[in-house]
Amino acid sequence: METRKKSKTKTVKAKTVTVKAAPKTKKKKRKKKLNAGETEMLKKNVLERYLKALLDGDRVASRSVIEEALQCGVPANTVYSDIIWPIMIEIEKLEKEDKISSVQEALATRINRSIVDQLQNKLPRKASVSKKVVIYSITDLFESSGWEVRYVGSGVTRDDLVEFTNSYSPDLLLIYGMQADKAPATRQLIDSLKNINACPDMKIMLSGGIFDRAEGLWEEIGADMYAETAAQAVQIASADEADIPKPQRTINRRKKKSTMDKIAEALEPVLS
Repeated sequence: METRKKSKTKTVKAKTVTVKAAPKTKKKKRKKKLNAGETEMLKKNVLERYLKALLDGDRVASRSVIEEALQCGVPANTVYSDIIWPIMIEIEKLEKEDKISSVQEALATRINRSIVDQLQNKLPRKASVSKKVVIYSITDLFESSGWEVRYVGSGVTRDDLVEFTNSYSPDLLLIYGMQADKAPATRQLIDSLKNINACPDMKIMLSGGIFDRAEGLWEEIGADMYAETAAQAVQIASADEADIPKPQRTINRRKKKSTMDKIAEALEPVLS
């Protein structure tokens, strides 16, 4: 008898794989690049809003304007040089022209200063350039550029400042925002520093105040350098000495205004 062998059949269970479809990603819309005109309009709007908030004494609104600029991708050093610095000059101008009250000037200055202090941590930090500066203002940009900074206030006497610079031996003394009635004292300070000559390599830079209004006064008063803006101050001070324009002294030159003439001319809009 033939015996039939039962064939064993293997049942193979089909493996199933569940594939989860990747979620559809929304394409990020590229930010429209502003042209020069649009950028200028935006900058003007920011400046106007920031100035209004400062003069209103509104700390929250003032901080919001700066935070918006930072969130839009504006670098901290640009915020400083293109927003805060011009507004400092504008507040000074408005106060001298009696267009704002002393209370508004005080509020705006204090809020502006507090925002500068907060902004300082956001500034980029370059490696040390092994240079030292004694300074009355705009310390943050110099520190950001690698300078060793010593900040002194306006209440420092001439003798104390001379003594300090002699002991500290800075590469630069930067004096900012001197008013017309302080011009003679500034000249006396410069004369004292140069006569003592304890820091023969130290340069003296003037900026703001009377020196913005009286063209060439910084040269006649005996300074080595002048800067219109904070950014320019850092740029000039950090340049090679060969690239820095030499001051053209105007003393005893014909057809040139005297120091007192320039001071009087700068005071004219304030006194009229």
